[in-house]
Amino acid sequence: MKIGIFSDTYFPQLNGVATSIQTLRGELEKKGHEVYIFTPYDPQQEWEPDPHIIRLPSMPFIFVKHYRACFVCPPHIMRKIKNLQLDIIHTQTEFALGFLGKVLSTTQGIPMVHTYHTMYEDYVHYIAGGHLITAEGAREYSRIFCNTAMEVIAPTQKTENLLRSYGVTKPIHIIPTGIDTSHFRKSNYDTAEILRLRESLGLQPDTPVILSIGRIAKEKSIDVVIGALPKLLEKLPDAKMVIVGEGAEVANLQHYANTLGVGEHLLFTGGKPWEEIGKYYQLGNVFCSASLSETQGLTFAEAMAAGIPVAARRDECIANIMTDGVTGMFFDTPEELPDLLYRLLTQPDLCKMLSDNAQNAMESLSVETFGNRVEQLYQQVCKEYANMEKIPMPVLPLVLGARAASRISHIPAHLVRRSMSYSSQLAEKLLLKNHSD
Repeated sequence: MKIGIFSDTYFPQLNGVATSIQTLRGELEKKGHEVYIFTPYDPQQEWEPDPHIIRLPSMPFIFVKHYRACFVCPPHIMRKIKNLQLDIIHTQTEFALGFLGKVLSTTQGIPMVHTYHTMYEDYVHYIAGGHLITAEGAREYSRIFCNTAMEVIAPTQKTENLLRSYGVTKPIHIIPTGIDTSHFRKSNYDTAEILRLRESLGLQPDTPVILSIGRIAKEKSIDVVIGALPKLLEKLPDAKMVIVGEGAEVANLQHYANTLGVGEHLLFTGGKPWEEIGKYYQLGNVFCSASLSETQGLTFAEAMAAGIPVAARRDECIANIMTDGVTGMFFDTPEELPDLLYRLLTQPDLCKMLSDNAQNAMESLSVETFGNRVEQLYQQVCKEYANMEKIPMPVLPLVLGARAASRISHIPAHLVRRSMSYSSQLAEKLLLKNHSD
């Protein structure tokens, strides 16, 4: 099969969506499929050496630092995509590139599968501080987009439950992203290499390290972990927190740590290439996250595969990969965290038990299973929609549709409806045509 994956984010950006796409691509190519990734141009990747990665013109996304947005698809790239004669389109975003994938699906008669990665109702604060788009609007838009796909992939039961509560009626398949455990194993790195990395960051060989890896954003609740440091440092004054990643909250978190008097115990490394992330996991004595906004919790699984004990805020999304007291430790409230971190940083027998169990558990969450299940879904959808109708689309809609747009705060509903031109109404109907039964 020729498979087109459409995503608004991909490497060199480091996040769960990019990791999931990279993992899926690798497994599909092992099976002999051709995989093309369509994503915005990123200045960090000045030249794209991979002909199977097609980067579209982009501009900075003003609401989220370090992210790019694609607003146009030049004719020559559109012709190139059409000439590839894709067998299936797999969208991994609900925005620009996802919409492009949907347009191609509709106009070229190509079946489309969609993976829902992000709980957007937790992210509306990025758009004008949450004053422009409401959580209800985000839910409505997610419902509309998912219902235009033939089938939807959810990485966890939590995500499926969320989508059903939104009103998504299309078939939903729970397919967790597989973890390439070989990329994270402790055995990949010798002690001297990790000691050199620690030394380069100003850490002593015996410094107790609490580790956070991933996008540094408000919804990740990194401030909850920082808030546990004052009490922890009363018992363990040499402890440090190392935060690997990039994002808009760096300055706010540093300021918060300074107000608590623990600023000197915080270390931001910045973003790191995917190839080095396995090594950075080995910096930690414990991996800790208080996020409740995850849909699949890849960093938890990566830390477990790396043999790093995990302290996680109890959440449905990681219930399928972590067992409390066996492969990791849950906490329910911020008040519990200082004592839990102290236990994990001072009880080597407990940490070894959690580490061994976690590594064994992650071996069962294989990339092979991930690739097999997605491939089977592709085959099913291609067979079912073998004679899919091509629907010419005369215009590209610029709005979400009256129902979704009316959820945007501070814009009266009658003005929204008035702004809906004939062409945008037609476009929404075209998107939904053939996918509503």
